[in-house]
Amino acid sequence: MHRNNQQMITKYLIRSATPEDHGPLLALWLRSVRASHAFLSDADIEALVPAVRDGALVALEVWVLLGEDGTPLGFMGLDGPKLEALFIDPDHAGNGGGSRLLAHARALKGALAVDVNEQNPAALAFYLARGFVVTGRSETDGDGRPFPLLHLREA
Repeated sequence: MHRNNQQMITKYLIRSATPEDHGPLLALWLRSVRASHAFLSDADIEALVPAVRDGALVALEVWVLLGEDGTPLGFMGLDGPKLEALFIDPDHAGNGGGSRLLAHARALKGALAVDVNEQNPAALAFYLARGFVVTGRSETDGDGRPFPLLHLREA
């Protein structure tokens, strides 16, 4: 199965998000965060839903990664050259979709910056393996919650 998903990589399509995508992308975000952000409680995740639904999906430049059948497999949100969000459906993680989105962002914006939760070692490893370097650290996230962030930039 993993092999088949890897073969599908050439059939991925990346397109700009539309308002009709917001519901499916929020559901994808929830699945992804529950699978990858073990440091967040269910209450923490639920508290973030309005910020994603009413903020990130509306205010950011959002790009959707679609599978062969048109199903959203992931998405990213950009604010200029800053990657504010990159989420892949957990059923499709590790098959190259995140790298494809990152390459698309680079093609659009050039060198990128991103903040990563310090408690998310898989995300940190993903970015470090793709040429990012840690340039700083914050004790709290952007909303002052006790989730330290690592600031990364492309080298």
